[in-house]
Amino acid sequence: MRDQVDLHHGNEAHMRQIRDIGLFLKASSSLIGPSDRVVIGKPERRNDHEIELAVVIGRIAKNVPAAEALDYVAGYAVALDMTVRGPEDRSFRKSLDTYSVLGPWLVTADELPDPACLDFELTVNGLTRQKANTRDLVLSVSELIEFASSFYTLHPGDLIFTGTPEGVGPVERGDRIVAGIDGVGSITIDVA
Repeated sequence: MRDQVDLHHGNEAHMRQIRDIGLFLKASSSLIGPSDRVVIGKPERRNDHEIELAVVIGRIAKNVPAAEALDYVAGYAVALDMTVRGPEDRSFRKSLDTYSVLGPWLVTADELPDPACLDFELTVNGLTRQKANTRDLVLSVSELIEFASSFYTLHPGDLIFTGTPEGVGPVERGDRIVAGIDGVGSITIDVA
C-alpha cells in the first residue's frame, strides 16, 4: 500500500514538502475490511482517524505521466488511514494491524471517471470531524500516480491512499467512525 503525507490545501509549500519527504509504504497486514474493527494497538498513545480516497491500481504502472494516470486506475474505495502518534517513521506508525480500513466496495473507474471533485465526510459518534472535497488534495490522484510510479512500479491491486484534510482527531475504544465519499460509498467501523 502506498500513501500520501497528511496535508490539506494544495499550496506550493505543502507540495514541496511532499516532494521532499516523499510517499510512504504501509504493511499489507494493516488492511481490514468493513466487517472488521479497528483495534487500538497502542492504547497509551493518541490514535487518530484520517478519511481518505483509496485508489486501486488496475495495471502495471511505471513512469506514468499525470495526463495518462487515470488509465491505470481499476477503481476507488473509502479508506481510513489510522495513525498512532509518536516519534517513529510514518510507515511504522500507520502500519499497525487493522490501521488501514478499506470498503465497503470498489467503485470501478468507468463508474467514477473524475475523482477530482468528490465531497467527503467523517464523523465519530455522530459528530463531524472531517469534511472536505478531493479538489483540496495537495496532489491530485493523477499527480500521485505520476509521483509514485516515478520511484517504484505499481502493480494491479496496489492501493494509494490520497491524503486527508484538516480535522484529524483521536479515537478511543468504543467509538464508532462513519466515513463517506460521494459516488464511492460509506463505511461504518467500530473501534475496539
